Amino acid sequence: MAISDNLRGVAYMCLSMLAFTVNDTFMKSVTAEVPLFQVIFLRGLIAIAGLLVMGAVTGAFRQRLAAGDWGLIGLRSVAEIFATLTFLIALLHMELANLSAIMQALPLAVTLAAAVVFGDRIGWRRMSAILAGFVGVMIIIRPGTAAFDIWSLMGVASVLAVVVRDLSVRRLGSHVPSIVVALGAAVVVAAMGLGFSMLQGVALFDGMTGWQSLTASQLARVVAAGAFLIVGYLCAVTAMRSGDIGVVAPFRYTSLLWAIGLGFVAFGDLPDGWTLVGAGLVVASGIYTLLRERALRRAAAARARADS
Repeated sequence: MAISDNLRGVAYMCLSMLAFTVNDTFMKSVTAEVPLFQVIFLRGLIAIAGLLVMGAVTGAFRQRLAAGDWGLIGLRSVAEIFATLTFLIALLHMELANLSAIMQALPLAVTLAAAVVFGDRIGWRRMSAILAGFVGVMIIIRPGTAAFDIWSLMGVASVLAVVVRDLSVRRLGSHVPSIVVALGAAVVVAAMGLGFSMLQGVALFDGMTGWQSLTASQLARVVAAGAFLIVGYLCAVTAMRSGDIGVVAPFRYTSLLWAIGLGFVAFGDLPDGWTLVGAGLVVASGIYTLLRERALRRAAAARARADS
């Protein structure tokens, strides 16, 4: 029995979210024992090696790019530095599921930012859903309560950095290989990890800098994190090219389920009731926004066919 493109895309998206969450789990585990920036650098080397091999096999590096393309890749890479830095610092101090719940606001934030920056039209229904999603984020981080701390703000900052990262490549043409874009980010993030690992005596990064020898267990976890990062990237790209985006994209939210399960198995952590309520509101708002966008695209296509 043949598998439909949409079903294949959904499967790849679920696998991608699992791979990214496993990567996060390994990173949270190993950064509790090894300086954060050393781990970022070593994981980056693994990702760079994997991407170089894939780029050579696929011929991605033979494509000539214009200066404007390189500028957008550079902007995305800088945004990737801030996204990685804020996310991993937050991950070091937060429960995996709580941080994942905050990150679920990303599709809503991208939709809103695209309307502001590129003039994409958003109707009142989708705007209401976006606002409801942001209310969900406020429930998760709960400003003014004991549950709120600087690490929650780091998670929100990571969302904002990823928004800049994702929107920066919107102007890139289809001729730009995805592997080249990913490799640019991997190189600058690894360089950032190496640079910061050499810092000493910086209060903001206390305990995160320096360099130490790795045990076999620690090295295995770093290698596993890098490997799952590559798998997650490849599956995400395949998913978005396999089926209808409106069908496939909502399954990004399975990352929250993976995070809750792996957070409990690996660290014994479970989110509290308010976090689950806020996460549910964010996920429901995001799914509604994506489905509404899909319905509008179909209606526009139907009108175009009727007019032709």
